[in-house]
Parts: sequence; structure tokens; C-alpha cells
Amino acid sequence: MSDIYESATYQPGRSIGALLSRVKVEMLSALDRELAQDKRLAPLEMSAAQWIIVANLASGPGEPKSAADLCKVISYDAGAMTRMLDRLEAKGLIRRTRSSQDRRLLKLELTEEGRAAYPRMREIAMSVANRFLRGFTKSEARQLEGFLNRMVENAQELPARASA
Repeated sequence: MSDIYESATYQPGRSIGALLSRVKVEMLSALDRELAQDKRLAPLEMSAAQWIIVANLASGPGEPKSAADLCKVISYDAGAMTRMLDRLEAKGLIRRTRSSQDRRLLKLELTEEGRAAYPRMREIAMSVANRFLRGFTKSEARQLEGFLNRMVENAQELPARASA
């Protein structure tokens, strides 16, 4: 199988990495705006980054339930995650509880207020995603999801590189 990009024609700013990064930034910015404009959620001053944490906590059993788990899933460093969790806890959306099996471990869960706000946050996030997919058919969107999932799987297969 031949490489997709070649040295003679490769343009970093037009590559898949640059485009994925730009789409991510644009989607998060759009979500920030929509969350801030929503009458119910505006008082919570929710950000897209906070939404990602809430969504991960709302996703059900077997999903990330500790700060360390969340850091792995959404690629945050521990310090940034702690600050984000502090903000969400201060807003009354999440709570930290000690694990009964391991007192060193703090488990994360949505509060009643967090569970009540989640459906509206999810609705807004879905609306933003649908806006970005305008002009795509459902089949094309599923195909795009498949391609992106394949890229994630390919990333898991890449060998760790020694730092220069």
C-alpha cells in the first residue's frame, strides 16, 4: 500500500491533521457560543470542554469515572483536568466521592443538577454537529465516522517513538 502524502506535494496546512484540527476548533467554538446563548444553560457558564467531561460522565456504566480515566479518554493533562473538575463541582454539576474499594481513588459522577442539565447540553451539541454536517447524507456521515474511527484505530497501532 502506498503512502497518501508524498514529500514533493505535501502541504501541511491542507493535510488531514490540519483539517481535523481546524474542524475541532470550529466545532468547540460553535458549541461554546451555543451553550452561552442558551437561556437555561447560560447561568452555568458551560464551555465545550466542560460539556465533554459531562458527556463522558453521563455515558453510563463502564465509561470513565475517575479523573485519570477521563484524562486518557480526552487527552487532558492532570492539572487541567483538576481545574475543570473543580469548576464543574463548584457549579453543582458533578461530585467527587471516595471509592469504597480504594480510598485514594476519587470517583466522579453527575449530580442531580448535572443529570438534569445533560439532555439540553446534548441537544445543543447534536445541533452543532448537525450544522457541521449540513449537505452530507446520513450515509456519508456514517462513512466519515467510520473513516475517523479507522484513523483512531491506526493511531493505536503506531509504535512509540523515542524523543529526539
